[in-house]
Amino acid sequence: MMQVKMVHHINVQITDRQRTREWYEKVLGARFLDRGPALNQRQLQLNLGNAELHFTDSTEPVIPRAAHFALEVDNWDETLAHLEACGTAYSRTGRGAFTRVGMGEDARWGKREDSGEHYTYIHDPDGNLIELVYHPLGLADTAGNQVEVAAYLHGLRWRQLPEVEAELGK
Repeated sequence: MMQVKMVHHINVQITDRQRTREWYEKVLGARFLDRGPALNQRQLQLNLGNAELHFTDSTEPVIPRAAHFALEVDNWDETLAHLEACGTAYSRTGRGAFTRVGMGEDARWGKREDSGEHYTYIHDPDGNLIELVYHPLGLADTAGNQVEVAAYLHGLRWRQLPEVEAELGK
């Protein structure tokens, strides 16, 4: 049976690379991945946590109403304070993409009944829907033991061919 090791990347349609890069860096702390002139010209690539986001230019991006990707955050209160400081709106329903579910009275974020997971939705400048989640109970293995997951260590990247490495001067 095939085993998936991790999510490598998600591809998102955008209309403006510079605006997108600046927003993802400011709001979500993304880091630019310099993949050399040829690949950089084809698409914008950013590192976010332990995955990559690839952005494809489109004059008319197709943004389905409920399609989204979710990001785990490490501190809920800091996340909400950061969104407010950036002027980024967040809501429990993602501008109506979903119905209001879960526990709690706040219209901007909720908690799932089964795990207490906190969640909210934001939109990037092109309207792509992003769910932010926080698990206050942490992770447990099948025996119920608390599990720690190594966070992404900045500076890690996929190995590149020697000629590409030399071109990038790294």
